[in-house]
Amino acid sequence: MRTRLKTALGLLLTGIMLFPVYWMLNVSLTRDQDMRKSPPDLFPSHVTLEGYRAVVDQQLPYLGTSLVIGLGTVALTVALAAPAGYALAKLRPRGGGIMSFVLLAAQMIPGIIMAMGFYAIYLQLGLLQTVPGLIVADSTLAVPFAVLIFTAFMSGIPGELLQAAKTDGAGPLRTFWSVVLPMSRNAVVTVSLFAFLWSWSDFIFASTLAGGGAHEPITLGIYHYIGNNNQQWNAIMATAVVASLPAA
Repeated sequence: MRTRLKTALGLLLTGIMLFPVYWMLNVSLTRDQDMRKSPPDLFPSHVTLEGYRAVVDQQLPYLGTSLVIGLGTVALTVALAAPAGYALAKLRPRGGGIMSFVLLAAQMIPGIIMAMGFYAIYLQLGLLQTVPGLIVADSTLAVPFAVLIFTAFMSGIPGELLQAAKTDGAGPLRTFWSVVLPMSRNAVVTVSLFAFLWSWSDFIFASTLAGGGAHEPITLGIYHYIGNNNQQWNAIMATAVVASLPAA
């Protein structure tokens, strides 16, 4: 009886948390004239795909840009964080403890402050409104966290394996590539997921560094629907549904 009660409570809480997702899907299929019904329909009485047609007609370039930025952020984050985590965990460089503290403190810097700094730098370098600029900016959010994850994971790799690789003539780079990195695939997956999600959902860097340019991510694509005289709620929700699929 107790187990059933816990299961029922868990299902109830899960339903409450997932209800906004369902409502997003419901509104995306609702006609414009049914949006302001009172009470609103729990299920769309007249299903329409106009919102999804708007996504296909207007939002695909934004989705493609977000996908490129997300994958680029993942690649750059793993390429920088994995060797750094290996060095902190196994090579024990001088000042490694201070570096770990700096990485932890870097995660506490508000994103808007970093965005302003990037704007000043990119203005001088000509990287405003570019995909590489957004990839680098988004990676600054993911790399400190990723280094800490890799350091914690790689610290648990037995030293005997690294010593055996050294005995066979492998240097630090070969040991990292052939032994440590394959054993750290779970950490690679975790870091990749977080890096992708952060870059996919970023709005601060996107609006500051890419607003008004030719390469805007989906967060700005949705934002373009929002205005004082805009009633395209089904298009907004349809875009949100489609934009949630890669993250899901």
